[in-house]
Amino acid sequence: MQALEEIRQKESEIEIQFRPVIDMFNLLETGDYLTEREGGGDEMDAATILEKDWANLVKQAVEVRNNLQGQQAEFKKTLIGRINFLVGNVQEFRKDFDQNGPAVAGIDPKTALYRLKMFHDEYLIRERKFISYNGGETLFGLPHQNYPELTETKKQIELLDKLYSLYSKVKDTMGKWREITWVEVEEQITNMSDQIDAFGRDCVKLPGILKSWSAYKELKQEIDDMTEIIPLVAALAKPSIRPRHWEEIIEMTKEEIPYTSETFTLDQLLKAPLLQFKDDIEDITDSADKQLKLERSLNEDIIDYWEEAELEIKMWKGIEQPCLLGGNIQDIQEKLEEHIMMLNQFNAVRHVTPFKPQVLYQIGLISDVADTVEKWLKVQTLWTNLVSVFTSGDIAKQMPTESKSFKKINSSWLKIMERAAEGKNVIKVCMNDILRNSLGGLQEGLEVCQKKLDHYLETKKMIFPRFYFCSNADLLKILSVGSDPNMVQDDFEKLFAAINRVRFDEQDRRLIVEIYQVMGACEESVLLAEGVHAEGNIEEWLVKLQNEMQRSVQGICSRGAQDCFSYSTLYEFVSAYPSAVALLGI
Repeated sequence: MQALEEIRQKESEIEIQFRPVIDMFNLLETGDYLTEREGGGDEMDAATILEKDWANLVKQAVEVRNNLQGQQAEFKKTLIGRINFLVGNVQEFRKDFDQNGPAVAGIDPKTALYRLKMFHDEYLIRERKFISYNGGETLFGLPHQNYPELTETKKQIELLDKLYSLYSKVKDTMGKWREITWVEVEEQITNMSDQIDAFGRDCVKLPGILKSWSAYKELKQEIDDMTEIIPLVAALAKPSIRPRHWEEIIEMTKEEIPYTSETFTLDQLLKAPLLQFKDDIEDITDSADKQLKLERSLNEDIIDYWEEAELEIKMWKGIEQPCLLGGNIQDIQEKLEEHIMMLNQFNAVRHVTPFKPQVLYQIGLISDVADTVEKWLKVQTLWTNLVSVFTSGDIAKQMPTESKSFKKINSSWLKIMERAAEGKNVIKVCMNDILRNSLGGLQEGLEVCQKKLDHYLETKKMIFPRFYFCSNADLLKILSVGSDPNMVQDDFEKLFAAINRVRFDEQDRRLIVEIYQVMGACEESVLLAEGVHAEGNIEEWLVKLQNEMQRSVQGICSRGAQDCFSYSTLYEFVSAYPSAVALLGI
């Protein structure tokens, strides 16, 4: 019936479309254009056949319509009967929908989803009948029958379909998530988070009338729960989570989690009541992140550093073997102090518990190394101060007992430094028992030598007080070369305010005959009244030099006092005497 109606409506329209096409082909055929153009005749034949086919279709439709008019009364009667039956059937369908449909209160969403599919199929059957009967009513000019129950059912099914389509999609997606193995979770977690957010937005967009239904509430609760669970899963999938953290969670939730299994899946984790212990699990994962940071800092910044750190042992002052802690020792001390401070900070935080024994061990180890280095440097300072004194020079000859003791100490020191140069690693060298046990004895022995040396220097100062003007280093140098007066030339200015150098007699190279003061390019000398022999202990001949200097200057001053009026000009007087004496005369 619909086909007949459609043909009737388009008959005149198609006739109008056909006429210009046929006229155009006739015109072309008159000018022999179609015969000259390849395929032109075929196109004309096709147009002619198409026109005939349409005419036959119209003719057949007229015949069918005439036949139907003869049977119209029978068809109309049958149609009315079927409409009346459909009305009752729709009412019964609606009643069954209300009593046993997916919107019945108290049923679980799975049952509701099954019923929705079943009633949707039933509805489609009745909808097809409605459309067919509605066309018959139009054909026979009958008033259109209304089916309010069918319309209402359609609205509810569409609403329910929106809800349960989302519900089904959420269930299917979460079911797939549960099958993901734990090793895949980390790479899937971002996609899971995005998907659950999208589900949440879709749920909020559902019509408000659905929000009072239990299926909607269950769906929203499941989405909300998963929205909270996914961050927990993401946190548990981090590299910072170790077996000890899993054991804490198992103990807390009382649920066995096979985290060591190769087939461990997300479903096995979700069986545990994670949301019930959400705050505690977040605290565990947060602690795990901080513990990982602490562990990396402990291993990479401290332990690994000291596994590679080496001492620089260098040669010193002509000693033909490495004997002195070298240039990087200050950096090592700074690192030791820095790492001790870091370890103490680690030990003070509450996240250190898993590493506390290791941290305490490192604190003890690095503190011992720092103490050893500090003591080692003290011994080294004493040794460098004394080695040149007791291994050569006049002082070693004047202190034979102390020199003998120092030689033993020096031998031990050189052996220690030789082993250190071979070992190099800071921790291994500094924790060597031979080194640690030797340093105390070396320090004690060197301190004894230092005290004896200080006493020796004090006796020298008592004899020649001008030694107090010198530092101990300068004094040791002077005393060490005292047997060779020429070696003291550069040190006279440290002992006397106005003596820079002395001149020795050309015949007797130990006889001092003249003293000099140099000021820039100017030089002034004083001839000693009597030469001083630089023999014996240096402090003794320096006392003689001091006394002779004073006696000689006194004599010059006395002569200057007598001669100051004897010269005819002031210039002659000033030129004849040292500047200080000339000033006195003036």
